[in-house]
Amino acid sequence: MAIGERIRFFRNLKGMTQKFLGVQVGFPEKTADIRLAQYESGTRTPKSDLTEALANTLGVSTMALNVPDIDTDIGFMHTLFALEDIYGLKIDKLDDEICIRLDKNRGASYISLIERFTAWQKEAEKYRNGEISKEEYDHWRYTYPEVEIQRTREALDTICKKNERE
Repeated sequence: MAIGERIRFFRNLKGMTQKFLGVQVGFPEKTADIRLAQYESGTRTPKSDLTEALANTLGVSTMALNVPDIDTDIGFMHTLFALEDIYGLKIDKLDDEICIRLDKNRGASYISLIERFTAWQKEAEKYRNGEISKEEYDHWRYTYPEVEIQRTREALDTICKKNERE
């Protein structure tokens, strides 16, 4: 999915018009909707400072806007091939089902990814079990890793306050 499609997805998710979002990121009101339409259609590609402004206004991570082009099965497959090359992602079979797994022989990369995948799995399970809403799950996904960083800070603050009382 190209960046323009992601901008449109999040803009619609937030209930914003093109004009509103364009004005919020600094375009003149007169041309704000036209400029946003150009980015959403892919005729223009936002530079990093605009991507950051869009992400901030939409309340998502810039990485949520910059996803690889996976609009086709072939594009998706090549994205997986790249992940295999870069991160050691492996295709396998488990209980007669196709699955994707991490390569334990990748050292620090494996440790980092297993921590991130575990956090994702926990959030997905909370959603499936009804402990959190779809909106809360989406917020976690679209602002990742900021939510995890905030939770770690809060946990450390709790520990520090507890230690101060003792």
